[in-house]
Amino acid sequence: MTLTWITKPFAALTLAELYALLQLRSEVFVVEQQCAFQDIDGQDQAASHLLGLTYTGELAAYARLFGPGLSYAEVSIGRVVAAPRLRRYGFGRELMRRAIAECEALFGPQPIKIGAQLYLKAFYESFGFRQVGDGYLEDGIPHIYMRRE
Repeated sequence: MTLTWITKPFAALTLAELYALLQLRSEVFVVEQQCAFQDIDGQDQAASHLLGLTYTGELAAYARLFGPGLSYAEVSIGRVVAAPRLRRYGFGRELMRRAIAECEALFGPQPIKIGAQLYLKAFYESFGFRQVGDGYLEDGIPHIYMRRE
């Protein structure tokens, strides 16, 4: 299965796209990970939104992309998520490849910083990210900062 990838600023998202991305984020970050937190954090408006859609238009993968100085001093990628029922297709790996490429297209080649869940450290290392600094707890989940040069 292949996905169609689109990147849009917040203002260009349709209501259906916005609903789908908020629904997917809630499904994974709140329900699946059993973490009550404020997902709608006021940063969506400043982000570019990368959506991976199936041929039927279902949202299979998503991330938000920030230019330097918005989330961190560096370019950053956040809210990286793949739909649970479609994970067996490797969309998470494709999503990260696309997110990195899209950051370079939008902001030029420069370092990218992420706040990653600790259990995904090896996954992000496979894309050239390296841990920077100590770990921290975010909403009760162990995280680390990672940077890709």
